[in-house]
Parts: sequence; C-alpha cells; structure tokens
Amino acid sequence: MSMLARENSDLVEVEALRLLRLLMHVDCSPGRKWNMDTCREIAPLTLEINRLKKARNAVILTHSYVEPEIIYGVGDFKGDSYYLSKKARDAKADVIVFAGAVFMAETAKLLSPGAQVVVPDRQSGCTLADSISGAELRRLKATYPDAVVVCYINCTAEVKAESDICVTSANVFDIVAGLTEKQVLFVPDRLMADNLRTDLVRRGVDKEIISSDGTCIVHEEFTATQIAEARKLFPGARVVAHPECRAEIAQLADYVGSTGAMMDYVRSTNAPYYLMLTECGLVSRLAVEDPEKNFIGGCRLCPYMKLNSLEKIRDALLNPRTDQIVTLEEELAGRATRCIDRMFELAA
Repeated sequence: MSMLARENSDLVEVEALRLLRLLMHVDCSPGRKWNMDTCREIAPLTLEINRLKKARNAVILTHSYVEPEIIYGVGDFKGDSYYLSKKARDAKADVIVFAGAVFMAETAKLLSPGAQVVVPDRQSGCTLADSISGAELRRLKATYPDAVVVCYINCTAEVKAESDICVTSANVFDIVAGLTEKQVLFVPDRLMADNLRTDLVRRGVDKEIISSDGTCIVHEEFTATQIAEARKLFPGARVVAHPECRAEIAQLADYVGSTGAMMDYVRSTNAPYYLMLTECGLVSRLAVEDPEKNFIGGCRLCPYMKLNSLEKIRDALLNPRTDQIVTLEEELAGRATRCIDRMFELAA
C-alpha cells in the first residue's frame, strides 16, 4: 500500500469512528443500528463533502427532519425553519446547500441573495407549500380585502411575496396575537390555524382567523387513539406535538411547540417515556443528543425530506445541475423578502 493510500485509509477510519460515536444510538435503516462497517461505507463520502465545502466556501444547512448522517456527517447548522432562516441570513458563504425542502432553500436565497443556493433534490417539496399558489392567494385576498395576510414559512416564495408577514411555528402565536388588525388571512396551514384560534381564545384576544386548506402530510396523520394507547401502555409518558397537528391532538398533548421548542422541552423535563408526534428525524436527533431519554413509537417519515442524501449533496457541491440551483425573479424576491423581514422585526 502506498503512503497516500495508507493516509486515506487512516482518514476513513478516523472519520468512521467519529460518525459511529454520533450515530450509534439511531437507526441506519429500519431495525438496524449504525456500526463500524456502515460508518466506513459513508466515511469517504462525508470526507469528500467536507473537503468540497472548504474548497467552495460553502455551508450546509440541515433541517432536523433529514437523515442523521447528513445532519451529523456534513451539516454546519441543524434546526427548524426559523433557526435555519437566521443562519441563511447571516451566512457569509459563497454557496449554501439546503438539505431540507425546496421552499426553505427559496427562503435562504431571499435572505442571502449573493450566495449560490442549491438543493440536493428539486422534488423535496412540501404538501403545505404545494397547497396554495400566489395566484390562489391573490384570489383569497380579493375576497377578504381588509385582512392582514400572514403566511406560515412553509410556503413558496411567490406566496410570501403576496403576504404581509411571515411566521414560523415558533413565533406564530405571539406575532398574530400582537397584530392590530382583527381579521387575519392565514395561509397555508388549516390545522395550525385551528390551533391558533384556540390559543387566541385562551389569551382573550379577539381576532377572526380565515385560513386556506393546506395540511402537512406528516402531522395530519396522528390520532387521539394513538395517544390513548400510548398512555395506557406507557404510564407517565409525555406526549409532545407540533402545532401542525390537529386541534384535538394539541389539546391532548402535554406540550405543543415548534421543532426546536419540542427538543428543548424534552431536554428540560424528566419522564419515563416520550411520544413524539412529529417527523422521525427529530426523534433521531434526540436519540443522538439525549441518548438517556426513552422514546416510544408514533413518529412519521416525511417522504420529501428523505429525498435528501449524501450523494446528492456531493453532486450539488461538485457540479450542480440547473434544476438544483435556486433562482428567483428580482421583483418577486424583493416583495417576499419584505414579508420575511417583517417577521424578524416582530419576533425581535
């Protein structure tokens, strides 16, 4: 073996060990845990991607719902939409790779327009973002001309461009409660709108919430029966849900919050078990970062988030195809950016 080959082999072993220490508590495929052999298989790829990042002055933003080998193998920042939108805004990179959903990469382009923003897979969409177009929102606005338009961040840039204020699951309740307008047109999440109405009533805030009909393919699936069975089988279990869930699920849960807030809740509480009513990627993150916690089934996989892969990230860094590069028309981008900037102002 040549010296160069030996050095490369040693690097792979070191990288595989690093990956194993991080991933040993999570599944690499259904029913299988990461071991040294599977970590050796991906180590050359994570090494290559991390070298490419340095060469291209790139950062990789990873949503908590993508696979753990992406988050911990090559990601620079990991979190929910709000956290990653701030990192995109503050990035000083020439290239931003967004491992998440396409609408998130559009937001990164809005907030860091001088960077080349790429997505590993153009098909990594979102049922919420796909549920309404800019033209459809314009028709709704015509029906409710006095309403302030609030868009959940899980929407396209063209919908943001037609909206007054953007919100995330972390700040939607406080921002809407603080608005002076009484009538609010909230898009695209019908179920989050239901939970918003409940929260406003609890606060004694008088507003009319009008919503479009989008739902999340993951969070709409959870049922009250699932919660009842979990509480029966696992006494003392804490039920943790996302506000994209149905109102009845939110009312039965012990805690409802954004992706980041759910992680903080689990870290700061002591319970024998946790039922996480969200995407399974978040459970994988908690298994890595809080391995002493016990999680019982319940989570659901997002087929769009799982389209992201190490191979696709490598290709997007090495020689991105046209469909992987995010581009936005200047006038539309200006209007959409104002909507997001308004969120940062109100959230502050």
